[in-house]
Amino acid sequence: MQTTDLRFCLDANYLDTLADKYHSEYINAKPFPHIVLDNFLPEPVLENILQEFPDVKASGWRKSERTTEKKLDSFPELDMGDETRFLLYQLNSSIFISFLEKLTGISGIIPDPHFQGGGLHQIERGGLLKIHADFNKHRKMNIDRRLNLLIYLNKNWQEEYGGHFELWNRDMTVCEKKILPIFNRCVIFSTSDFSYHGHPEPLNCPEEMTRKSLALYYYSNGRPPEEVSNGHSTLFKERPEDNFKKKSAGGKKKTFLNQLLPPILMDLYRQSSKK
Repeated sequence: MQTTDLRFCLDANYLDTLADKYHSEYINAKPFPHIVLDNFLPEPVLENILQEFPDVKASGWRKSERTTEKKLDSFPELDMGDETRFLLYQLNSSIFISFLEKLTGISGIIPDPHFQGGGLHQIERGGLLKIHADFNKHRKMNIDRRLNLLIYLNKNWQEEYGGHFELWNRDMTVCEKKILPIFNRCVIFSTSDFSYHGHPEPLNCPEEMTRKSLALYYYSNGRPPEEVSNGHSTLFKERPEDNFKKKSAGGKKKTFLNQLLPPILMDLYRQSSKK
């Protein structure tokens, strides 16, 4: 049963105008096709979604805690608020798919009704998502991932809080663009094995705040020949200052010692390693 009065629907004329205006900018953007759209939706729509956004302590979050990612995502669809679900469904609608095809020049775009890896995302202070290229095949539908869409929900977000969304070049030598995740900012970009992106620095927002976003991924049945590769999961990439192997080795060492040593000796090891 519908419990709220959902009045907002996407405006096809508005989206068509956006697609015409930004198509050239999108396809020519560096380091890979993308666009940043501010004030993307009516603010009251996102205000309502922000009000029903799940707390970090809600039981539905999938928590990732690794060297390369510290984040919350994949909140169950049936546990989302009505306003959130209604907007997500519209972003998978024919009207919106037509907008994406006109904006990006990609034909035959297929939405993801399962929100695999998408939906709601939330990152707490100290969290991060290292630079990566996304998984390239849908697990259930076996189709090719082509586009990502992010809508940020962070009111009063300050530059010093960090959480910038970074776009890197193919050689992983230069960050070409940093995007602050402010409220009602939408980022759309093409995904391939070389669309390296993420927010690699630990979040520095106040403890009571989190970096919130909506994420939707779009697919097609096949892709350009130069982009074809075997199916793979997320491919994390090191920046010049990163060293994933060194950190991972340290984590494995601690796990091994934790299994081998009694608690009192493990405590001594931890204390000595901090000196």
